[in-house]
Amino acid sequence: MSLLIRKPVVIYAEGTPNPSSMKFVANQLLVENGATAQYLSKQETQGAPLAAKLFEFPFVKAIFMASNFVTVSKTDNVQWEEVIHELRDFIRVYISEGKPIITELPKTEMPVDNTFKAKKEVFTEHSAPSTEAEAKIVEVLEQYIRPAVESDGGSITFKSFNEGIVTVQMRGACSGCPSSTLTLKAGIEALLKRMVPGVNEVVSEAL
Repeated sequence: MSLLIRKPVVIYAEGTPNPSSMKFVANQLLVENGATAQYLSKQETQGAPLAAKLFEFPFVKAIFMASNFVTVSKTDNVQWEEVIHELRDFIRVYISEGKPIITELPKTEMPVDNTFKAKKEVFTEHSAPSTEAEAKIVEVLEQYIRPAVESDGGSITFKSFNEGIVTVQMRGACSGCPSSTLTLKAGIEALLKRMVPGVNEVVSEAL
């Protein structure tokens, strides 16, 4: 007789460049197929039971989820030292009990093939690359920039490329982060200028 032994859930908290956001990392996959999901209010959490429960904490103002982590953004009236253990334990117990994380992605979210190819069918409401230059921009974002941004608890999505200007959308911990402008200009813009001919500037579209 064999017994199915469930792997214990481990959650650890990791700071991000945004002092208002904390990344809670699990030892298992939470969101599959490279998809991401962001929720800015409880009203947006249809199909996201974990996010809905997290919004019951009065200090939670935004949730972002991708791969094996949940980024929680808090209000300014509490300090992380006061709530971090409570949040970490809540997420660990929730996942340990086998409750659903996401049953349906928001319509604006985009699953991403990790071996990225510029195929329109992987896009939903996000802009799909329609030229060779746009496809190269998206490829650079996916291969070189997205992993680093996710390690900081956020995400970056291509929106458009027009007259030398690349427009992206930064979410999760990167949204509203004091250092996001520096990251955008000194990191992302410099890399795209070097790797994609015709790129002159990178700007971030507000949510």
